[in-house]
Amino acid sequence: MPRAPRKTIMRSLGEFFGEVWKGVRTEPGAAERGTTVRRDVQQETRDTPAGRVTLRRTVVEEMRIEPPAPAPKEPSP
Repeated sequence: MPRAPRKTIMRSLGEFFGEVWKGVRTEPGAAERGTTVRRDVQQETRDTPAGRVTLRRTVVEEMRIEPPAPAPKEPSP
C-alpha cells in the first residue's frame, strides 16, 4: 500500500497556528456542547480475498442541557 506524501512545513505551521487561533476565539467559560451519556462500539474483523477488513459501528448518545431563555423586558412607561 503506498504511503501518503508527507506534509510540508507550511502545512504544518498552518495547522499549528489554526489551532492556536481557534483557542483565542473560544470563550474560556463556554459550556461543552454535550455530555456523553453512552458510547457503544461494535467491531468485527473479517478476512476477504481483497485483504483484511475491519467493520466498526460506533453509537454515541449525548445529552445537552440548554439554559432557559432570558425573560423579555417590559417597556418602561
